[in-house]
Amino acid sequence: MTERIRIICSHLPVVRTFADVGCDHGYCTRFMLEEGRCERAYISDISRESLGKAELLLREHILAGRCIPVCADGMTAFPETPDCVLIAGMGGEEIIHILSEADMPPSFVLQPMRNTDKVRAYLLSRGCRILKDFTFSDGKYYDLIVGEGAGGDEYTDWEIAYGRDNLRTPSPEFVQKLRKEQRELRKLLEDAALSRESREEVRGRLYRLEAITDAIEGDL
Repeated sequence: MTERIRIICSHLPVVRTFADVGCDHGYCTRFMLEEGRCERAYISDISRESLGKAELLLREHILAGRCIPVCADGMTAFPETPDCVLIAGMGGEEIIHILSEADMPPSFVLQPMRNTDKVRAYLLSRGCRILKDFTFSDGKYYDLIVGEGAGGDEYTDWEIAYGRDNLRTPSPEFVQKLRKEQRELRKLLEDAALSRESREEVRGRLYRLEAITDAIEGDL
């Protein structure tokens, strides 16, 4: 189990029904079933080949009727709304698409690969409550959002952009990510072919990152 998968699993709640959308190899579902953290699990993937990997890993649980594989786009083919839905390793816009096509589950764990700010804004627009929202590292940097489908929440524009926990209780990993992004932006500014408009946009992003880093480094 990779560190990324371990961290995701550590934030999955104990529920009756669990669903792993875009399940890939199915490691998170195996954790839920073998640790007794759910009674029944659904695994889904739009790719028959990808779903087959998870079916192989979870064969015994499928035969026992505790794991139900579904080859479909998102949650559209589930016979019920699971108590908790995991969507990890997808782009933020794809996660939004999946959630918008079904009822919001009572709880969710999301790990967008990009456009996390759009996911946060969408969840808030759906009246969700965000419980945890932070950046972690496993060779690469990842964002994790844990929440509930109801209860409502409020974020500032900065929290939508960078994550509430990252700003309120910043971790060394988050600061490292900020520093990495700053280095990349400075490198980009060295490109003489960069247009004036693009250069100003990059400078604005760099200024914001530097301001955030300066503000939170004293809290570490």
